[in-house]
Amino acid sequence: MSTGATILVVCAVLAGALTQRATGLGFALVAAPFLVVIAGPETGVSLGNTLSAMLCAVVLARTWRHTWWRQAAALAVPAAIAVPLGALVVHSLPAGPLLVLVGAMGMAAVAMVVVSGRRSPLRGRAGLVTAGSLSGFMNVTAGVGGPMVTAYALSQGWSREVFVPTVQVYLLFLNVVSVATKGLPVLAPGEWALCSGALLVGVVAGELVNRRLTPEAGRRFIIAVALAGGAAAVIRGAVEW
Repeated sequence: MSTGATILVVCAVLAGALTQRATGLGFALVAAPFLVVIAGPETGVSLGNTLSAMLCAVVLARTWRHTWWRQAAALAVPAAIAVPLGALVVHSLPAGPLLVLVGAMGMAAVAMVVVSGRRSPLRGRAGLVTAGSLSGFMNVTAGVGGPMVTAYALSQGWSREVFVPTVQVYLLFLNVVSVATKGLPVLAPGEWALCSGALLVGVVAGELVNRRLTPEAGRRFIIAVALAGGAAAVIRGAVEW
């Protein structure tokens, strides 16, 4: 990559890492579009998956004490089952309409939970399986698995302290599977070092933001990032359509 492109990638990675440390998700929303535009679809997506896996591991190392491991594993199982179906759909349907549909689904799920609260249908074992399956499907089709998991977590009343590490376990699993399937991107050692450094700086900055957020402000931040992820997929789909 050129010097200018490298600087843009580093800034995007830093901003994405900050957002994800503060809210539990958002790296794919903030950084991935820049990575794809600058490095190309294949390398950009693979780089995004790799950096996201690294970021999840770093954030988890800082927050693991509050992780609900059983919930994370329970979400990962239906997600893993839904990934092949999503991959099949990607190769069978036009990208534009599919992205619009998937993004709208994510936004609707989050909005539904915010409005209905404890009456949300995403409760119990059935809600967990539904959220995990749709998240895995949405992740492989549009790269936005976060909104559906956020909807489930909100319906369960998870605190931000629980949500952040638990979602990292789930996203780490999805990204490791993706990297194992597609392979690592090819970057120069210096570019790897800069991206890794940007991740660490973003995590530190995100921790500072996280400490200043009240529980209610943190909840609104998480909802905003989840809705933005769905909206980004809808906009991208509409442009391609």
